[in-house]
Amino acid sequence: MQTNFNESRTKLNLMRAFAGESQSRMRYYLAAVTAQQQFMVGIERMFRFTAEQEEHHAKVFFELLKDAAGEEIPIKADFPADVYTDLQQLLDAAAKGEDKEFSEIYPEFARVAAEEGFTDIGEKFRMIAEIEDKHKHRFQYYADLMRKDMLFRSDDTEEKWMCLNCGHIHTGSEPPQQCPVCAVKQGFYVREPEAPFTSCNIMKA
Repeated sequence: MQTNFNESRTKLNLMRAFAGESQSRMRYYLAAVTAQQQFMVGIERMFRFTAEQEEHHAKVFFELLKDAAGEEIPIKADFPADVYTDLQQLLDAAAKGEDKEFSEIYPEFARVAAEEGFTDIGEKFRMIAEIEDKHKHRFQYYADLMRKDMLFRSDDTEEKWMCLNCGHIHTGSEPPQQCPVCAVKQGFYVREPEAPFTSCNIMKA
């Protein structure tokens, strides 16, 4: 038997999730601004890309609250104050937060939703948890590269790097300090497989 939505824990969990995703979106946007100020454009765009996904997660949870429209819903939750200027700290903190959503918060919200008879809502929590796991690995990947001083270095002398400003491809163990085409700084370069759309396989007619 399904619990009355307005008397359910699921209603509170949806509001907590909405608040959490909204804050994640803003944290990642501010992290992107920090990266931009440091001319780390690849990191900046990764944060912006992830922030947009968090915004849409918030929208999903917000729309699931339609049966509580007009209410003020008090919630209690812990939210991180990840106020750093160091990019590695920002990446590590983001990875930690995403892991908590994936491994603890959303699985519990999904369990409660299923227990209360809100199967569809429980499935949304589970699916978004899987996305948060992808976010965790994305943040950890770049954090680990920075920790090893390998963000702009590779052991592969045939590594391909793409300038995100003009699209120039450079081959070598590290990208140039300045793009030979458009003259932007090294921070605009990412490994080619990390760049948007480079894995597209366009077949000729």
